[in-house]
Amino acid sequence: MVQTLRDICCGKTVTVSAVRGKGAIKRRFMDMGITKGTPVFVRKVAPLGDPIEISVRGYELTIRKADAEMIEVI
Repeated sequence: MVQTLRDICCGKTVTVSAVRGKGAIKRRFMDMGITKGTPVFVRKVAPLGDPIEISVRGYELTIRKADAEMIEVI
């Protein structure tokens, strides 16, 4: 089963294995530093689960659940 960033609990560190999506959305992830092999730390999850705050490459980033579902992790 493929695990996505959306499935990760708060306080866990995972590594990006693939970025799904095409065109502008994939380009946006790459511009934010979310690329294959990058470690990602899940800092916070909002009470209703959306959005998710993560740490990537030394900075904090907030993404929606729908976007987090496109990022496969191991």
